Amino acid sequence: MAMNEVLNKRPHRRYNPLRKSWLLVSPQRTQRPWQGETDTSKPVAGAVHDPNCYLCPGNTRTSGVVNPDYKNVYSFTNDFPALRLDGDPIPAGPVTDSIASRLMKVEPEAGTAKVLCFHPNHSLSLSYMTVPDLKLVVDAWADETTELGAMPEINYVQIFENRGAMMGSSLPHPHCQIWATEHVPDEPALEGEAQLEYLKEYGTCLLCDYLAEELKLDERVVCQNDSFAAVVPFWAVWPFETLILSKTHAGTMPELSDKQRTDLADLLIRLTTRYDNLFNTSFPYTMGFHQAPTDGAKHDEWHFHAHFYPPLLRSAQIKKFMVGFELLGMPQRDITPESAAERLRALPEVHV
Repeated sequence: MAMNEVLNKRPHRRYNPLRKSWLLVSPQRTQRPWQGETDTSKPVAGAVHDPNCYLCPGNTRTSGVVNPDYKNVYSFTNDFPALRLDGDPIPAGPVTDSIASRLMKVEPEAGTAKVLCFHPNHSLSLSYMTVPDLKLVVDAWADETTELGAMPEINYVQIFENRGAMMGSSLPHPHCQIWATEHVPDEPALEGEAQLEYLKEYGTCLLCDYLAEELKLDERVVCQNDSFAAVVPFWAVWPFETLILSKTHAGTMPELSDKQRTDLADLLIRLTTRYDNLFNTSFPYTMGFHQAPTDGAKHDEWHFHAHFYPPLLRSAQIKKFMVGFELLGMPQRDITPESAAERLRALPEVHV
């Protein structure tokens, strides 16, 4: 029996070398009678400008600031930031003294949070943008990484987009957030440790080697161009999770050439269009870029990449929940990464 045939029929564990953790795959569960339900409702085209939207050009935000009449990309410091550069330090005293132990630790965290609007058109999403317009966004992401990373208090820049109300996004206007932090957050820190460990042991880049294997096997590749490839990772947790990898080694977005940035825009549009076509809906997801820290140290181990974590399971309404065994034991999925990649790969790259 071929290995793929075995993996498509029997429960098994898969190892995620980036996080040094395990995932349970249960492909036999896809035989349940409600598998494969789809929603045929189409997304309705929205307004180009919404007078009640806080992010549209010319509108007043809750802070009282009036947005400029921007024509492409627009960024500003979040009116309600999760981080501050000018925050008061945690004061010493009875409270902090009482929890200053090896079991209860508290420390300050400096940083800043920004909002970056992709486009003035209120109804756009990444999948409906043109490559030249999205290339401007990629350039802005690179510029923000450089600018924020140069601040002495900042050691990591995290760019992410929550798309859709299902992912907690309260503003439908096309935008992302950029949080710049004093410490490297847990997820990229774990990935950095794994990549450094791999480099020390094998003398090569973990994700360079991984992408080479994926391109050779061509089982989980969804789409690709000259500079980037989108794959459903071997260790994917979410049903239609994807990983975007640069084909040449680069640690950060500012290192990407003009051609690579154009190709990144192209791949983002092609992938998100496939997502929309999967269940004929404006597909929700959390997307984010992981790149090397901006702490001034050399990080040869780091390979620039992006994660897409979409919650939809079998239709526009059926969402994957992490509950039960997944919260108490380990992540688990039903459809195999190979079948998810096959479904995404078969979808058209234009909206239908």
